[in-house]
Amino acid sequence: MWKDFFYYSKSERRVILFLLVLAVFFLGFYVGAGRWSSQESAPEAKKSPAVDSFIADVKARKHRNHPRRELRNNAAAEQIPVVLSPFDPNTADSVTLRRLGLSAFATRNVLKYRSKGGQFRTPESFARIYGLSEAQYEELYPYIRIPKQQPKYDTVLHRASVEKDSIIPRVSYKYPEGTVIDLNAADTAELKRIPGIGSGLARMIVAYRNRLGGFYSVSQLQEVPHVGEELNKWFKIESDSLRRLSVNRDNLDRLRSHPYMNFYKAKAIVEYRRKRGKIKSLSRLSLFEEFSEEDLRRLSPYLSFE
Repeated sequence: MWKDFFYYSKSERRVILFLLVLAVFFLGFYVGAGRWSSQESAPEAKKSPAVDSFIADVKARKHRNHPRRELRNNAAAEQIPVVLSPFDPNTADSVTLRRLGLSAFATRNVLKYRSKGGQFRTPESFARIYGLSEAQYEELYPYIRIPKQQPKYDTVLHRASVEKDSIIPRVSYKYPEGTVIDLNAADTAELKRIPGIGSGLARMIVAYRNRLGGFYSVSQLQEVPHVGEELNKWFKIESDSLRRLSVNRDNLDRLRSHPYMNFYKAKAIVEYRRKRGKIKSLSRLSLFEEFSEEDLRRLSPYLSFE
């Protein structure tokens, strides 16, 4: 073979040598690459099924505990179907409150308030719970049921009073037609002498008068349940002794306790005082969206801006 090699010309021998060198080079590269790939794949081949299982478990835990996934899971847990139904905020448990649409934060505040001896006496007092929005309160308001507390009295004294009344009947009589009494000065005994007014209605009139701070018009009697216009002829307004609200001094509870106010009106006043100072006149209240013209007309005799 090598003898034949020398029969070629000098240029042909150079080409043959170049091709041989090139073939040797590619052969060496191929062998080296094969050894490198076998060395790289060797550790993978040595892995046992136990190691593979451990690695897969670690990856799965990392995926489950990812912060974004945890946030999504928490958000999904927060989505509890809202079912509106009558409830007593003094006895409702956490499950009931959550089904009514309260957040977990607001539910904890309700339970904490009750655990410290707090009690919701009116539906409006439920609106003060932190975490309960105004929209939620307005939606829940028709479903709030707070039973009236029975007055406590001494059983022995009550029985003695009943026996005394049964033995000595009370003598009562009604005023004749044409009698007119002062609506702001009459007590329950005098009110009961008006034809058509009994003990229960007399107590309701006095209680409403105390909440108002006094009547400025006889027509306000129609704001008391079961009082018709036919009773107005028995009354007049003589004493101008209305008990007024101090717009710039009274707190939230005092303001909203008035029959012509509510939580949102009182809150608007308190928030304005806190941010901007005193309210100087009724015209300033007219700029509040919580007050209508009818509200201001009814409230004006009871407001003091001192």
